[in-house]
Amino acid sequence: MKKFTIYILSLIIISFAGCKTKVTINQDEAGEVITDYLKANPEYKTIRFKFGEIKFNSTNDLFELGKYKSLASKGLVTLNLKEAKKKFLSKDSSFVYQINLTDKASPLVLKQDADRATVKAVEYVLADEKPVNFEQVNSSTAKVTVSLKMMTTDFEPFDKEANKNSNFITKTYKLKLDKEEGWRVQK
Repeated sequence: MKKFTIYILSLIIISFAGCKTKVTINQDEAGEVITDYLKANPEYKTIRFKFGEIKFNSTNDLFELGKYKSLASKGLVTLNLKEAKKKFLSKDSSFVYQINLTDKASPLVLKQDADRATVKAVEYVLADEKPVNFEQVNSSTAKVTVSLKMMTTDFEPFDKEANKNSNFITKTYKLKLDKEEGWRVQK
């Protein structure tokens, strides 16, 4: 009987020792994981940007031409006037410009076709002033909600769907505990 109780006690001790302790994540760790993830996989909003040979009418497209001239003054595009048709005693003249992207625009260009490019209009970076909010779902997963600040690029005036209701967004990421890597963002 003594051997049997020792045997049962040893099984109980081994089973408690073999149980996995609960791994928790705190706010600082969650912030570091999200910061590392955003450095490797930045969040941004893209638009389609038209370039190449573009015709502007002086009265109708003056505002659009101003946007291109703003980019040219910053060195992101080059503007070359190819043709100017001035109508005598008329305010409605037309201008044809050759617009080319420069090397300075390459960090913002994601994909480029013959006459259109997909460019970053808004980049989202982790806001410093608002802390990371998280809830641990279970021992190996957590939901983290962060505030991302909007940083507009020079191509932002070309965004036709610009909603300026706020200068930040909130985004929720799911963190998963990996035995080798530790906490990481699950896609």
